[in-house]
Amino acid sequence: MSYDDKPGRPAVAVIGLGQMGARLAQAFLAAGYRTTVWNRTVAKADALVAQGAVRAASAAEAVGAAPLAVVCLTGYHAVRDVLATSTLQGRTVVNLASGAPDEARDLAAWVSGHGAAYLDGAAMSGTRLVGRREALFIFSGSADAFAEHQGVLASLGNAVHLGADPALASLYDGALFGLAWGTLAGFYHAVALVAAEGVVATGFVSVATSHMPFVTSLMTEHARQIQDGRYPDDDGTVDVHAAAMAHLLHASAAAGIRTDVPELFTNLLERASAAGHGADGVASTITTLSKGAAA
Repeated sequence: MSYDDKPGRPAVAVIGLGQMGARLAQAFLAAGYRTTVWNRTVAKADALVAQGAVRAASAAEAVGAAPLAVVCLTGYHAVRDVLATSTLQGRTVVNLASGAPDEARDLAAWVSGHGAAYLDGAAMSGTRLVGRREALFIFSGSADAFAEHQGVLASLGNAVHLGADPALASLYDGALFGLAWGTLAGFYHAVALVAAEGVVATGFVSVATSHMPFVTSLMTEHARQIQDGRYPDDDGTVDVHAAAMAHLLHASAAAGIRTDVPELFTNLLERASAAGHGADGVASTITTLSKGAAA
């Protein structure tokens, strides 16, 4: 079946029906798109077929059923293996597998060599929010392909195109994953610290989340400082933050909880101070992390 055979609703194919792939297909169906699905384990398509999806007998058939093929597999190598027998000419391939930026560029070249447009992508909000506006999906690669299919991709959530370089989505994916884990690590340590004094996590979280708008405002301001290479001390100097971190280390040790997280932060601050930034704003810590910084 070709996607030209059934005029009417716009068509999309989803290849790979793991936890994320299934949610993608459900979001397309909910938005009214004619959705063809394929998975190596055939039974994984059953629930989606019951919701109105069309089951393809092969990945090649799925690709042939729609102008847009969204692939959600375990890695870039798997995407290439699964698409190897497909006719990609004239299609747009959106890859949501995770990997490294150089893998994204290699796959983009391979897809382009087969006559298809390529978008690399990443789902940055897990599976729970897929189909809702607050779910962030980032894409990079062909600007023309993104413009053509933006409406379909927007049914997944907030679809953001980062630029023409296909590696950008993978780069941002890793960077944002690290950002999320840095935040969560701090949160887990904080919960352990207050729990040592009998404060329950659900009691602490309401205060913690009310503090986060201030934290995100720091990110915005410090991004400007980093861009300008100037680090005013409005938000405290490196040495002031190091002293505060010493208090956190002491409190954590006294409470009998592990100090791995504040030790990491202390190490960063000590390195910045040793590099001559003790009296600079705390954003100067970036200089110890940037490419070319001394070990």
